[in-house]
Amino acid sequence: MSMRTLPLLFLNLGGEMLYILDQRLRAQSIPGEKARKDEWTDVDRKRVMNDIITTMFNKKFMEELFKPQELYSKKALRTVYDRLAHASIMRLNQASMDKLYDLMTMAFKYQVLLCPRPKDILLVTFNHLDAIKDFIQDAPGILNQVDETFRQLIETYTSLSAGEFQLIRQTLLIFFQDMHIRVSIFLKDKVQNSNGRFVLPISGPVPWGTEVPGLIRMFNHNGDEVKRTEFTTDGNYVTPQREGSFDLYGDRVLKLGTNMYSVSRPVETHMSGSYKNLASHTKENIVPNPLAKEELNFLARLLGELETKTPGGSETGFRLNLFMTDEEEEHAALTRPEELSYKVVTIEATQEPGRREELSRILGEMEVADPRPDSSGKGEDLLALMDGL
Repeated sequence: MSMRTLPLLFLNLGGEMLYILDQRLRAQSIPGEKARKDEWTDVDRKRVMNDIITTMFNKKFMEELFKPQELYSKKALRTVYDRLAHASIMRLNQASMDKLYDLMTMAFKYQVLLCPRPKDILLVTFNHLDAIKDFIQDAPGILNQVDETFRQLIETYTSLSAGEFQLIRQTLLIFFQDMHIRVSIFLKDKVQNSNGRFVLPISGPVPWGTEVPGLIRMFNHNGDEVKRTEFTTDGNYVTPQREGSFDLYGDRVLKLGTNMYSVSRPVETHMSGSYKNLASHTKENIVPNPLAKEELNFLARLLGELETKTPGGSETGFRLNLFMTDEEEEHAALTRPEELSYKVVTIEATQEPGRREELSRILGEMEVADPRPDSSGKGEDLLALMDGL
């Protein structure tokens, strides 16, 4: 497995999370002058986006994230996003958080599968960060945080070899291989089957630096071409006009990783028959793991070094529903397999006068205990620790 995969996984999933939250917040926003105290306004939406992005791109957090390391377990990573999603005044119940994470993971899995070449995963990441910068155009302090992460990505990844990017891609696909959640956007576009597996195209642009298939060339021992044979293909291939930009600013060319929710349409997830078998795969987190304490210590360092803010006044959190109605949300909570449910920590954050750079209500100090000999491992121990926060 690649030790350079975690930053790409975290940033791309975080970008998808922000796309979804922005779309749902816009759909539920009420004009400020008409809104009741418990209803969303566009000011609330911007505040939530700013708070989450500030926390996501915190300098200390990014410095730890970019250190070479293995991926977290699925449950441990999910816990990180639980806390990140609650970095502001927004509250998600368990069913909505489950749905949010399903949408995030399936969207990025599809993008990884469609990348023409492994290095294009970096362009997908840049597309996510370009869109995140659009969310915070009026917040120069947060923009600087995102730009600093951009520079770290460029410094860390642009010099990697094709083989190293291939290992990163394989590591991501191993992480996603047992996830087969049906998503309505993908089903409607016929890029996903009813069992939750993706349909990969056999046509389109070939990877940059390669030729359109259809020609076999043969060479002699001196390296001279001696024969050409053409053959027909089932696909309709084209040569890309140029390579996407790997600079801080530029045309990425590749559209994977851009916001597919910018056009308003309902987004829903459905449990496929094959996905119901995921309960057996989640047992990987129940096997005792001698490295559980080390991973918990590292997560605690990632999530515990930032300054904690205390909510002021009588401000309360706003509830966000990822479903079309409350009834759908309640039904999803009742029908969700127990093995796939996670506890959600409700956390409120307030604005420090004049700046949000150090916002971190979600990143409070975590006390790490030694795992029990019969412990359920990384994810379960982490969730148990969070119960006391």
